[in-house]
Amino acid sequence: MTNFSNRVESVAISGIREVFEAAGGDAINLGLGQPDFPTPDHARQAAIDAIESGETDGYTSNAGIPDLREAIGDKHARDNDLAVGPDEVIATAGGSEALHLAIEAHVGRDEEVVIPDPGFVSYAALTHLAGGEPKPIELREDLTMSPAAVEEAITDDTAAFVVNSPANPTGAVQSKEDMEEFARIADEHDVLCISDEVYEHIVFDGEHHSPMKFAETDNVVVVNACSKAYSMTGWRLGWVTASERRTDRMLRIHQYVQACTSAPAQYAAAAALSGPQDPVREMVEAFEQRRDVLLDGLADASLDTPTPEGAFYAMPDVPDGWVDECLDRGVVVVPGEAFGEGGAGYARISYATGIEELKDAIEIMDDAASAVR
Repeated sequence: MTNFSNRVESVAISGIREVFEAAGGDAINLGLGQPDFPTPDHARQAAIDAIESGETDGYTSNAGIPDLREAIGDKHARDNDLAVGPDEVIATAGGSEALHLAIEAHVGRDEEVVIPDPGFVSYAALTHLAGGEPKPIELREDLTMSPAAVEEAITDDTAAFVVNSPANPTGAVQSKEDMEEFARIADEHDVLCISDEVYEHIVFDGEHHSPMKFAETDNVVVVNACSKAYSMTGWRLGWVTASERRTDRMLRIHQYVQACTSAPAQYAAAAALSGPQDPVREMVEAFEQRRDVLLDGLADASLDTPTPEGAFYAMPDVPDGWVDECLDRGVVVVPGEAFGEGGAGYARISYATGIEELKDAIEIMDDAASAVR
């Protein structure tokens, strides 16, 4: 009988998905990491125009259409003060594939990848699938990742470490000083820093800073996507930015796994990145308002919550049984342990939902907290 590979047996279905399946169909879903705003009209129209003109009928360049790679380069210049050429970018099938390429191309068998704990579920899983070993590190009390802890975790077997700011599941934003330190660590220890910047535009307090800006070597790879900033999760359009020698290796994987990302999505993304940015700002303002409403509600329920400075997640410290009580009452939240052992005792709440629905959920969460105390 044919067996399965050790790599696939080392990963399981995400705990987030298990929560979704346990909830009823009419539940208020505060577990979904997806903006509830429409994709900007100009991005949709660009895809329609490209389809109607026949430009999307065939394969594109493996790395992506020139207009998109140029738009990504312009975005890096505008938002990150970085000079990025077209050969330093690969358009991918969402940020998920971008992460896969970065890890698969740089992590050898049994090599370690230092990851935040709690952290995005893909970091450990993709490390296992590459044959590596995830090395989780505990976060600070404010749920940011300590550069000192990262540096202490590095050994001769370390291939890479992952930085995620703003972060999923915590909503934490790393400081400029932290990012400078992460860049220094990558340079001095000659390890790769994989910077997951998918939520970079959704920052309420402070600013987003990319470690690539501060690195003196090419030991930083940036992963990004249109999914969150432009509410384009279904379009599956992301990218990876790195030096040419690194994109060359990642392209070798991409061309066999994906060939190229969806052509209509590439045209839509080019328009989203290069067109009016007002929809992004309006969405961020709405998320900040929702965050404040949620934090007030969690405080009223006596649930201690580090203030999220970005993304659209909050991670309160919750009593035993609270997540199940919420699910039983029709509100989907995700247990913190779905994001690693360090998430035990927490829950992730997504406020990417309408504010009236959010207020209804807050009442239910308050009742759930009372029920388990």
